[in-house]
Amino acid sequence: MPRAIWKGAISFGLVYVPVEVYPATRAAHTSFNLLDRRTLDPVGYRQINKRSGKEVARKDIVRGYQYEKDRYVVVSDEEIAAASPESTQTVDIVTFVEAPAVSFLYLDTPYYLAPDRRGDKAYALLRDALAASGRIGIAQVVLHSKQHLAALVPAGPVLAMSTLRWADEVRAIDELGKLPGSAKAAGISAREMDMARKLIDDMTDSWDPADYHDTFHDQILALIDRKIREGKTSEVEPVEAPAAPRRSADIVDLSELLKRSLGRRRADDAANDGRRAAGHEAGDDQADDEANDEANDEANDRAGGKPSNGRAPRRKTRATADRPEPGSARGRAGAAKRSRHAA
Repeated sequence: MPRAIWKGAISFGLVYVPVEVYPATRAAHTSFNLLDRRTLDPVGYRQINKRSGKEVARKDIVRGYQYEKDRYVVVSDEEIAAASPESTQTVDIVTFVEAPAVSFLYLDTPYYLAPDRRGDKAYALLRDALAASGRIGIAQVVLHSKQHLAALVPAGPVLAMSTLRWADEVRAIDELGKLPGSAKAAGISAREMDMARKLIDDMTDSWDPADYHDTFHDQILALIDRKIREGKTSEVEPVEAPAAPRRSADIVDLSELLKRSLGRRRADDAANDGRRAAGHEAGDDQADDEANDEANDEANDRAGGKPSNGRAPRRKTRATADRPEPGSARGRAGAAKRSRHAA
């Protein structure tokens, strides 16, 4: 279980909800250390004057804010501390807004809020009232001596809090230059729009984050595991650059691109349906064979004979009785679930 990073209370109106804040995510970055290739010793970062190249003693290092190119204002730790927000232990809700009103561009770091010190009733009240209203709470909170804007969102049985970026941290859209206007103004025909919507419908599925994986992270760990098994931890292997895939002639006709995309999607769906049907039939055949074997075994057992397949009679235990047949829907669902966990 993660450790609480903050304890305090949610304040809205005159109601206080004692809560504990837990990180809702964990880092899964693939990181590397710098090494001396001759000895494989770690290489650290030295504090060096970027202009002279000389090392700087820690006592001679100060903080500075660059207000123009190569011009700085020096500030002390005491001056920074004096400007820091007062560290309070409350998540102060200042307003409620409709949930879709907050763009995902402003979402920063998510946290879980759990009730603390007999705060279950007030916690459940706020969570369920928010869920019923379709709104989220906009709050201010100080975490790690830094002031944050935050959104309180009901997420099933838990209240979640996501820190929000401040308005000046999100780039203005006009920095991107000219953007296309409406589809009609861009020359999109009704037929092209219809095909695009059909493609979106064909590709629409339920959201399950477990279906997606960081393939780079997985492949790097597989490479490291293989090099450890082969005793090649200090060797650098030559890697052949993959051949550039052959590309067909560029298609500039948007209608043709959409038509091909729809055709490929439907072909993929048909192939997947065929594979599922084949697996279902194979599972049914296996289940039928096993059922016939068991029926024959039980008949032979009652008659004192040997099983028709030459094996010892099988007894159904509680475990085997509750086990789903391989070709059944329950069996396939279990297999899919195990596959996702294994991945």
